[in-house]
Amino acid sequence: MVGEGRTRIVVTGGGFGGLEVVRSLPQDGVDITIIDTRNHHLFQPLLYQVATASLTTSDIAWPIRYLFRRRPEVTVLMGRVTGIDTERRCVIAEDCEPVPYDILVVATGARHSYFGHDEWEPYAPALKTLEDATTLRRRILTAFERAEAEPDPIRQRALLTFAIVGGGPTGVEIAGAVAELARDTLKHDFRHIDTTETRIVLIEAGPRLLPAFRPALSDYARAALEKLGVELVLGEAVTLCDSDGVVYGGERLAAGNIIWAAGVQASPAASWLGAPADKAGRVRVEPDLTVPGHANIFAIGDTVTIAGPDGSPVPGIAPAAKQQGRYVASVIRARLKGRAAPPPFRYRHDGSLATIGKRLAVVDFGWIALKGALAWWIWGLAHVYFLIGVRNRVMVALSWLWIYLRNQRGARLITQQKDPVEDDIL
Repeated sequence: MVGEGRTRIVVTGGGFGGLEVVRSLPQDGVDITIIDTRNHHLFQPLLYQVATASLTTSDIAWPIRYLFRRRPEVTVLMGRVTGIDTERRCVIAEDCEPVPYDILVVATGARHSYFGHDEWEPYAPALKTLEDATTLRRRILTAFERAEAEPDPIRQRALLTFAIVGGGPTGVEIAGAVAELARDTLKHDFRHIDTTETRIVLIEAGPRLLPAFRPALSDYARAALEKLGVELVLGEAVTLCDSDGVVYGGERLAAGNIIWAAGVQASPAASWLGAPADKAGRVRVEPDLTVPGHANIFAIGDTVTIAGPDGSPVPGIAPAAKQQGRYVASVIRARLKGRAAPPPFRYRHDGSLATIGKRLAVVDFGWIALKGALAWWIWGLAHVYFLIGVRNRVMVALSWLWIYLRNQRGARLITQQKDPVEDDIL
């Protein structure tokens, strides 16, 4: 219940940025409401490991209500935000009444972009939610099951072909994980197919993989993936995705599975607010992360674009969202106490990490670059550290240790009913 004279703060989105705002806000004199489409916070960097049967959904997601169970001033509402009424100062969401605010933090994130071809989505699912991950896991594992029972060698070959679109960290990590799943985990499980002959094709429209990393690390990633048996197609954009596969460079690749890792599109926050935006729909915010023309509305994370110290846009990664969340909380605290606002937001890049496979990873801290086994251990320790709760850290660490020692993945269950599009594809 909202108290008299208390400041009403609404945070739309329970991702990294939104949670960091709430964690960093004071508990006195405020009533905080978090609105999210789902009831859980998701550790997206490990989502691909759910899709490739390395981890379970509960390993990387936590109920938002549980996280703030000891914060009585925090209310959590499950609903999809559909608009913001800046005149009435309220957030419009499905399944709940309009939520009034004195201060609003928009952290509604982003979704995958098909660059104007949304009709490709049913055939080429991306990775943004737990539903996406479980859909992909089902399709990946079902492809091997269908291939085992398929008498037609041409159709069988198509079922064992995986097309991954996008050569950024997500695409590289999925390609490596699928390669190890097929060549190590499943190789003794089937009788009529040889899973080690699975064909994995990674297609990147740009000239190199991992464009945000230095060229030497991109070259290492390329060599490591090729050693795992992944075929790389660089400098070619996908021009069609359908139930039969993909088309790139005028050539068709028959593939039973297409995985989209090529681009993101911001939430409609800019249109809700009538704010300026870039071509990906991200809000162009002021140096203090407020929305132009709305001093009481902040926007953070994948929802926004702002220049970093080197002039390039701040990357849409978890550390950046968390830094923005902490900064916004500091601005709000200063306002509540009548103090001068802190200096403009300044992003500090802590480094870029990407894993390619077991004992294979690249790490770029700016001042030093690492690759191979040492980078893989650093990648693993960093991700375990940022997980929430001792149980999840222990479970994920044990799962990785088991995969490391035995090449076995424990989440290889096909449990969900297939959809009509999936039947058409597989």
